[in-house]
Amino acid sequence: MKKRWLSLVSLLLVFSFIISGCSSSTSTKDKDDKKGAKLEIFSWWTGAGEEDGLKALIKLFKEKYPNVPVENAAVAGGAGTNAKAVLASRMQGNDPPATFQVHGGAELNAGWVAAGKMEPLNDLYDKEGWKDKFPQSLIDMVSKDGNIYSVPVNIHRGNVIWYSKKIFADNGLTPPKTFDEFFAVADKLKAKGITPLSLGDKEPWTATMLFEDILVGTIGTEKYNKLWSGDLPLNDPGVVEATKTFKKMLDYVNADHSSRNWQDASQMVGKGEAAMNVMGDWAKGYFVNDLKLKTNEDFGFITTPGTEGDFLVITDTFGLPKGVKNPDDVKKFLSVLGSVEGQDAFNPLKGSIPARIDADPGKYDEYGKQTIADFKDAKLAPSLAHGSAAPEGFLTKVNQAINIFVTQKDVDQFIDSLVAASSDLKK
Repeated sequence: MKKRWLSLVSLLLVFSFIISGCSSSTSTKDKDDKKGAKLEIFSWWTGAGEEDGLKALIKLFKEKYPNVPVENAAVAGGAGTNAKAVLASRMQGNDPPATFQVHGGAELNAGWVAAGKMEPLNDLYDKEGWKDKFPQSLIDMVSKDGNIYSVPVNIHRGNVIWYSKKIFADNGLTPPKTFDEFFAVADKLKAKGITPLSLGDKEPWTATMLFEDILVGTIGTEKYNKLWSGDLPLNDPGVVEATKTFKKMLDYVNADHSSRNWQDASQMVGKGEAAMNVMGDWAKGYFVNDLKLKTNEDFGFITTPGTEGDFLVITDTFGLPKGVKNPDDVKKFLSVLGSVEGQDAFNPLKGSIPARIDADPGKYDEYGKQTIADFKDAKLAPSLAHGSAAPEGFLTKVNQAINIFVTQKDVDQFIDSLVAASSDLKK
């Protein structure tokens, strides 16, 4: 009887160990699942004022939701070149980050939305009352087939000339508003041994951005927008004229442009090594945060030739990918990102302006206040260089054509390349 009792006790002990082991295994799995549910914020904001803005936004989120673990998963590379490659690999492998930076327009809609990789956010917009807080034209840029797919955190302006106040003052020059004025100023500067226009096209998007600014200044926003809808041919006389102006403008850039990135080119203006630079207003964040320069004292700004009253739009947005483990936490982050408080924490440091129409202009410097006012009345044109105007396949071919053109300066060849690439506009 005693042996049978001991055998029964032994069996019970073994069974309890098995149960304990299963419980421990389940507990570990739960912990692993919670680890996997970290709010991974994927972007390419690693430099200049952009990193400061992102950190301010994450800090605000942590204050509101201290129990939600956050990972800043930024990948370095100008205009997201490296980050987009990493993102594509992860999305194709069904391993999406919790949320990721994507430009509103074609990059979002013809890319991830068309691929069926994004969840609609109509319910979040209704809950937060956002439909009258963002301009309708901006909501249209993040919408497809009646659904809204991302939340804009900012508005960047792409058609800006940043110039050295000292160089212009020392030479008695006025910032140019037209192409004729630009070339007159550039000739005077070049004659004195001063680089008129800095360019850093180590990554070709910067030269593409210069070209799109010239394009808007030559044909206007209405015709510019028709190019990407296929309603205006890419060999239109206005496009040819803009290409010729682009060719002429390249005669005034620094000889080492192909070995410089956009920060290097901006720094040339900041240090007084070049008079002007065409760049989006993230350059302002770089001037102020990294170079410690003062707006309208050390550097000035003006719209690119022929684009006064036009606004080349780049908007950074974040959405909800399908298949993430923590959709509720993602929506909490998007709510903070889309709030007045979130936008006013982020944009003054980034150099951009808020996407919301009710943000506080008092939190912005002279450039920010003027740009906020301009945005309300300007004619809007989505940026080609930043993926908003046209599909990725077309943009890739344009960047390649630009890269060749900057070296060879063959107008006919470039126009032929644009026409050949135009089939990708319909994809």
